[in-house]
Amino acid sequence: MKKVAAWSAEDVSTWLSKEGMPEYVDALRQTDGPSLLRLSKVDFQKPPLSLVSSDGGQQLLERLETLRIETHIEAHKNGHANGHVVGQPNGTSKPQRNGTLGMKDFGMEMVHIPMPTMEAPRSSFPAEWGKTGIAFVYAVVCFVITTVVISVVHERVPSKEHTPPLPDKFFDLFDRVEWAFSICEINGMLLVGLWLIQWMLLKYRSIVGRRFFFIVGTLYLYRCITMYITTLPVPGMHFKCSPKLHGNWEAQTRRIMKMIAGGGLSITGSHTMCGDYLYSGHTVMLTLTYLFIKEYSPRRFWWYHWICWTLSAVGLFCILLAHDHYTVDVVVAYFITTRLFWWYHTLANQQSLKATSQSNPFSRVWWYRLFQYLEENVNGTVPRNYQVPFSWRSLQWSRSVKYSRLDIQ
Repeated sequence: MKKVAAWSAEDVSTWLSKEGMPEYVDALRQTDGPSLLRLSKVDFQKPPLSLVSSDGGQQLLERLETLRIETHIEAHKNGHANGHVVGQPNGTSKPQRNGTLGMKDFGMEMVHIPMPTMEAPRSSFPAEWGKTGIAFVYAVVCFVITTVVISVVHERVPSKEHTPPLPDKFFDLFDRVEWAFSICEINGMLLVGLWLIQWMLLKYRSIVGRRFFFIVGTLYLYRCITMYITTLPVPGMHFKCSPKLHGNWEAQTRRIMKMIAGGGLSITGSHTMCGDYLYSGHTVMLTLTYLFIKEYSPRRFWWYHWICWTLSAVGLFCILLAHDHYTVDVVVAYFITTRLFWWYHTLANQQSLKATSQSNPFSRVWWYRLFQYLEENVNGTVPRNYQVPFSWRSLQWSRSVKYSRLDIQ
């Protein structure tokens, strides 16, 4: 890349996009390299930059400080500052160092490059893997509680002979397709697999991971409540529910463990219980994985977004086509999943909403304290930056000049 001082406005826009900060492109579209280096914290306190940045420009300022250091080093390396080799006066060709040292001393002396002193800036997006671990435990606990509640609700489901399926408009329009539910679960596993790969490549995977664990755990906790308070009859006469155990807790424990081991999927043969209808857990996973995939992938990957949207939409349609859930189960699951995802990210992206106050109605939500704990040190919108999940710093792929600070007494 050419020197920053020679950058055009187009070069600046390209650099912003590569650094994962495309939100600044419009605001800095008339800014060239020298003007970029002159930006300071004051510039982010007034329009147009104050309207773009949610973290006071902290992330961009950190990158600019790195650019200034690199520019400073480059200038010294090319002989534009203290320590360069110059010719002697009077037209002689014998080089001197600063006009005092001869050529014989050149190879023995170290080049002194003054390095700017600065404290390591605090990251706007700290990893905090401990918090991610807590969110993961929360999600696991919610999933186990959901499985226990499914086993309890199964004992209360009325037999299909005494209580036939409720009327459903979708079932009136489409006959049941037996293999459709398998397609739904295959699509769900594909989306989960794609999201797992994408998550592992994210630079800020710890922050995104705890967001996913918290949201999916909360959705399953809500699901426990809805299916427990109102037990719907089976959606179709094709259901073959496991026999009821009538208080045999040992057998129920084995059944719960089998369902957990199989991921709660019918395709694995682990889900043979009935009653977990309102609302659909399959819809939750199909919708939530697509939302996270789209939110944390580059906007230019529109083809990838459409593939994932198609997998999700076909999966939802197949749930209904298999007559394994009432239409209201899917609609309610979609509504709750999308709203919780959007609410959480609205709170996370706006610093003003992370403070408890009378003017912030979101602070009255029961999970707001846990949200504050998970997001208190995250400043601004998490960039969609990617990196290899392993450290390659120990591998030297190219020769480079190394600089070290010298303490001169």
